[in-house]
Amino acid sequence: MVKAADRAKNPARSSVWLEQRTPRTGGGPAGLDRERIVTTAIRMLDEEGLAGLSMRKLATELGVTAMSLYWYVDTKDDIIEFAVDSVYGEIDLAAVAAAGEWQDRIRVLALDYRRMLVRHPWMSPIAGQYLNIGPHAIAVGSKIQEAVQDTGLTLDRQPSAMSAIFQFVYGYGTMESQFARRADEAGMSQDDFYGEAINAFRDDPKFVEALEPMAELLDERASHGSVSAIWDRDFDYALDVLVAGIEVMVAREAGTSPEARSS
Repeated sequence: MVKAADRAKNPARSSVWLEQRTPRTGGGPAGLDRERIVTTAIRMLDEEGLAGLSMRKLATELGVTAMSLYWYVDTKDDIIEFAVDSVYGEIDLAAVAAAGEWQDRIRVLALDYRRMLVRHPWMSPIAGQYLNIGPHAIAVGSKIQEAVQDTGLTLDRQPSAMSAIFQFVYGYGTMESQFARRADEAGMSQDDFYGEAINAFRDDPKFVEALEPMAELLDERASHGSVSAIWDRDFDYALDVLVAGIEVMVAREAGTSPEARSS
């Protein structure tokens, strides 16, 4: 069994995917397996966040003793790593492969990644805390790398392009998921929460002068009727801007215009 304290001594090399567990002898608790543990943990994380997950609470949810969980995992970190990789598996790689051109593959990957982050608000705060080298995460990373390789960017430019797009998606999905959670905690729809939040400072006299340059933009956003429409519109256009930016950079390095390259 790998103790949490042992992992803390060398966090850069600590991952459930790198460790060799000593096989347990005999049989585990009836009706319990790692898949069921991880599925239940994901549901609890979705409902209560990271603070709501503990080995004791997870065992209670599963109807077993806490010690039963240690038949399949060594620490809570194991469960979180398995959960992280499991939700990466929600990204539809078959749809990515079927999308064709690199621009379309990037769009499919970006949209699915965003949706995954919104479905699982706990993902964003911990994405950088683990190595993310499970099979699903590696498969997604490979598809991202393949799409960026096909842009025509030189090898030294490809990591920057990946960062531009997928760090944008990470940030966007994080903001969207946390806004949704905040509205839910307030017992309000996102539309009502957004409207109340905007009106709270637009109706306050001390903000009138500061908001004057933004009034037209705020009115435009309010004209879309729903927060979800704003999220989708802004995401789609921002992603188009990033894809177009890659096309421009490829053309610049090749000494041609994007129009000439596409003709």
